[in-house]
Amino acid sequence: MGDTMSLSQRRAIVRKLIQSGEIATQEDLRGALEKQGMSINQATLSRDLAELGARRVRLKEGGTVYEIPEEQAVVSTLNLESLVADITSNGNMVVVRTSPGAASAIALMIDAAKLKDVLGTIAGDDTVFVAPRSAQKAGRLADSLWSALGSKS
Repeated sequence: MGDTMSLSQRRAIVRKLIQSGEIATQEDLRGALEKQGMSINQATLSRDLAELGARRVRLKEGGTVYEIPEEQAVVSTLNLESLVADITSNGNMVVVRTSPGAASAIALMIDAAKLKDVLGTIAGDDTVFVAPRSAQKAGRLADSLWSALGSKS
């Protein structure tokens, strides 16, 4: 099941497990995925959690669990490859071209991922400007965004 499963299918399963309210740690999530026949390494799991906008929250009764904010859950169900048209860098900034009306959703996902190389985003209707933490990292950031948001042609 794991090898033939698409990225969006895997993330849908991760989202459903988190929304059950019983996932407190990445180890809990890995265990739950293994029970469903999926073996995922820690780096992939971390990327999935970031992409879904998952965050740990404290429970009133004590302890923590992962949750996905409602607006992020809606955004993460979108087929990103169909929304992202192009990602380029001029050496100082990264520009993400999207389908009309999709820039805000893509910027939200980039912001929620809290990528260490991203200083911030500005979204228009079909364009997202991504400011890298340093100009030297703009090209690498563009490549990372291709990996996260779609597949480079």
